[in-house]
Amino acid sequence: MNHIVFFLVPGVHLLDLAGPAQAFSTAADFGHPATLSYIAERTQVPTAQGLPLVARLDWPELGPEDLIVVPGWQAPTLAAGPAIGAASLQALRDHHARGGTVASVCAGAEALGRAGLLDGRRCTTHHDLQDELARRHPRAIVVRDVLFTTDDRVVTSAGIASGIDLALHLIATRHGPAVAARVARDMVVYARRNGDEPQTSAMLRHRSHLDETVHRAQNLIDAHFDRSLTLPTLAAAVGVSERTLTRLFSRATGGLTPLRYQQTLRLERAQHLIGHGATVDAAARSVGFEDPRMLRRLRARAT
Repeated sequence: MNHIVFFLVPGVHLLDLAGPAQAFSTAADFGHPATLSYIAERTQVPTAQGLPLVARLDWPELGPEDLIVVPGWQAPTLAAGPAIGAASLQALRDHHARGGTVASVCAGAEALGRAGLLDGRRCTTHHDLQDELARRHPRAIVVRDVLFTTDDRVVTSAGIASGIDLALHLIATRHGPAVAARVARDMVVYARRNGDEPQTSAMLRHRSHLDETVHRAQNLIDAHFDRSLTLPTLAAAVGVSERTLTRLFSRATGGLTPLRYQQTLRLERAQHLIGHGATVDAAARSVGFEDPRMLRRLRARAT
């Protein structure tokens, strides 16, 4: 990736842009230089967060080793998103036809769809936009609830922060996983995630409730999921009886008990470790399972 071009549209989300740009810039600091350019159809580009950006109007000459990234933007629907001129869409098509790579973050997948680059290819976007993306581009193969996809030099990622995961993946592909890991550490990213990991973690999926008692219990489990946490300990910590905690927890999380919630967190973290090369036994020990057979049973049940 000698030249990385970010194509900006009005209403662009700052983190969709800044996350990948920071990752590529950090890789350059570690001896893997690349030229970063910012292209738009107008010099002044308003952002969703109110900070205006200044971009170039002229596309640089790009080759097969170069990359175009389309960050996402703010709009109630993909259909209501900003207009993109025919010349810009043609620039995306031409770059891919010449052997280059095109990528998108969040709603940016819509730009690739309008350019015809999603036809017959696997792709993804933010979980709130997946159904609409599939309707608007029926020839696309929309993969739901994954962080990013790659298919024939078309790379798409989910919402907002997943642009960092996409950039780290591209850095690892080009410069090796050690460089990507070093970039992630320097950016203080908790962990470099695989593309097939879920867009929302278990910690987020089961937090859309208003029960403060259950939230306090979940805070404890989230912080210490790799330790032994008994129901009496949790109930005493949040100031209710064991029976009350179990009832409240199940009602707030759609049927989970505190133990099942803890197992879900352990399983998700273990899957991440296994995806990064850990053995099942090592992953089981790392997340707190004394017997690896329990992790194997949970993985088989999830599958």
